[in-house]
Amino acid sequence: MIKTEVIIAVEEVEKSSEWYQRLLNCKSGHGGNAFEILTNEDNEQILSLHKWELHGHPTLSDSKIQAGNGLILYFVVDDLDLVWENAKHLKAKIEEEPHLNTNSGRREFSIRDLDNYFVSITSDNNDKD
Repeated sequence: MIKTEVIIAVEEVEKSSEWYQRLLNCKSGHGGNAFEILTNEDNEQILSLHKWELHGHPTLSDSKIQAGNGLILYFVVDDLDLVWENAKHLKAKIEEEPHLNTNSGRREFSIRDLDNYFVSITSDNNDKD
C-alpha cells in the first residue's frame, strides 16, 4: 500500500486547523499549537499542519519563502456545493468559482487558505455524463 500524508507549514496551527475543519467538515486528530493531524469521517489522515520553523525540518524552516510554490492542495469531496458554501462563509480568497473542468469531467473550484496555499476542491462525481 502507498498512501500520501501531506504536511504543510503554517503560521498558526490552531487557526489553520479550525479553518480547514470548517471548510472540509473534517476533524482534529491531534490538536495543539505546533502540529495537527486532520482526519475525515473514517479517521483517515487528510492533511497535517506544522508550525513554521519548529523541529528542524529543512523544508519547514523559512516562513519568508512563499508557501506552496509548485503545490496544489487537491481535495476530492462528495458534496462540492456544501464545501463551496463553507468557503464563502470563511471569506476565502476565491481563485476560481465552481465550474466544469473539461479535462477531468468534474466540477471544481479553487481558493487560497490562510497561509496562501492554493487549494482546489473537486467533486467525486464525473459530471460529463
